[in-house]
Amino acid sequence: MARPYRLQAENCFYHITSRGDDRKKIFISNYDYEKFLEYLLIAKSKYKFNLYAYCLMTNHYHLFLEILEPNLSKIMQYINTAYTAYYNTKRNKTGHLFQGRFKSIMVDEDDYFLRLTRYIHLNPVRAKMVDLPQNYRWSSYKGYMKPKTDRHIDYPELNRYLGMRPIEYKNFILRSIDQKDKLFDKVYAGFFLGNKSFVKEKLKDFKPMIEAGDFAHKRKLQSEISIDNVIKEVERVFEKEKGITKKKNHSLTRKIVIFITKQITPLTNKQIGAYFNVSDTAVIKASNVVAEELKENKQLKKKVDRIFSVFRV
Repeated sequence: MARPYRLQAENCFYHITSRGDDRKKIFISNYDYEKFLEYLLIAKSKYKFNLYAYCLMTNHYHLFLEILEPNLSKIMQYINTAYTAYYNTKRNKTGHLFQGRFKSIMVDEDDYFLRLTRYIHLNPVRAKMVDLPQNYRWSSYKGYMKPKTDRHIDYPELNRYLGMRPIEYKNFILRSIDQKDKLFDKVYAGFFLGNKSFVKEKLKDFKPMIEAGDFAHKRKLQSEISIDNVIKEVERVFEKEKGITKKKNHSLTRKIVIFITKQITPLTNKQIGAYFNVSDTAVIKASNVVAEELKENKQLKKKVDRIFSVFRV
C-alpha cells in the first residue's frame, strides 16, 4: 500500500518533529549534533527554506521552518537520510535510525509564531535537562538572545514575525517556564495549528489535493462536523421529518443521518451508536440500508448528494 502524501505548498510554515526508532538516542556525541546542523545548512542551500527555530534533543528534534516551494518531503528526506547514513557509518550500524516518517504540522504564523518558538526553546527545560533555556547548547535560543550569531537562522525573515527585542523575548519565555504548555491541544486533524479561519482557508486551498490524493487523516481533513450539524441539514432537506434522534424513530431519514455521519466524520460505529442509543451493529445495518436504497432511488440520491455537498471541503 502506498504511503499517504503530505499537503505542501509554497510559503507554508511547519513545525517538524522526528524521533529515534523506538525512542532511542539519535545524538550521542557533540559531533553528532554538529553534523546534523551541518546537514541542515546543506538542505537550506539545496532546497531554499527559511528556518526560524530548532532544538535538538537526545532522541528527537524540532524544526520550525517555512518552505518557499512545495518541497517539504524532499527537504526532510535529505536531512534524515544524510544524517542516518552518517550515524550508521560512524557506528558500524545498518537500518533505520528514525521512527517512521517525520511529523509535520502546518502553522498559522500570525497567531502561533511566538508560542511555537517558545514551545521549542523550552523543550530542554521541561525535559529537566537544564534549568534555563540559555543553558542548553543545541537550540536556537541563544541566537534569539544575540541576534545574527546563529548561522542556521534566517534573521531578516525572523524579525518580520518576532516583533520583540531580545530582552522582551527572554521575559516572554521566562514568564511561562513553569506553566504547562497546551499549544498542541489546538491542532486540527493532526495537521493544522491555527484558528478556525486559518483552518478553513487552508482546507479550501488544499481542497483539490485532499479530494484527489491519499492523505494521512484524510477523513479528519474534511470540515469539522458534528452529528448535530448533519441532523440539522437532513431536517432542512427532508422538511417534514423531525425528531430524528428519538430512540423509537426508525425512519429512513434517521438512517440517512447515520449513513452520512459514517461517511464524513471520523466517528466510530460505537460513537455514532452511543449518540443514537443503539448498538454499533445497528449503525452498520442502518448505513447498509441507505446504501442499497440509494442505488435504486434517484430522487433520494439527489437529496443525499445535496446534503453531502454542504459538508464537502
